[in-house]
Amino acid sequence: MIESTTELVDPPNAGNEVETLIGFLDFQRDVLRRKTEGVSADDLARALPPSALTLGGLLKHLALVEHMWFTEFFLGQEPSEPWASVDWDADHDWEFSSAAGESPAYLRSLFDAQVADSDRIMVEALARGGLDRLAIRARRGEEQVNLRWILVHLIEEYARHLGHADLLREAIDGAVGD
Repeated sequence: MIESTTELVDPPNAGNEVETLIGFLDFQRDVLRRKTEGVSADDLARALPPSALTLGGLLKHLALVEHMWFTEFFLGQEPSEPWASVDWDADHDWEFSSAAGESPAYLRSLFDAQVADSDRIMVEALARGGLDRLAIRARRGEEQVNLRWILVHLIEEYARHLGHADLLREAIDGAVGD
């Protein structure tokens, strides 16, 4: 089992739609925190060949995903640092590749700061239109998505990557479980 200081709170069994969506998203975020706690910089940068995926890369990628969906799409704002100055054409997986040179403290603080920013945006949006509130920016030329879609998409994104995190963490030190 993974030893962690991050407490996992199960999503509500009988919550309303907002409580359930936020409960599942928060649970997924906390599982990622647990999977990356107590892991050295070298281990956060360790890949399981043939994949180049790392736990540190997952932390940074999911921080980017949060930023993209809440700040860029939902609010319609331009990217902020550290994302704004990246040459994405030169390295479309920059968040994954650059994570290897960064400290665990930096990667965790980047992730936690972005989650806090996303939560602030989400709370404001829920107060001003709820889950039906549309994002400012459309997705790949399609119709705009609403906040409900963004929350479900983030839950799906986390769930997919937590499977990767399970394998990576077990390979690092044998730790299993949430």
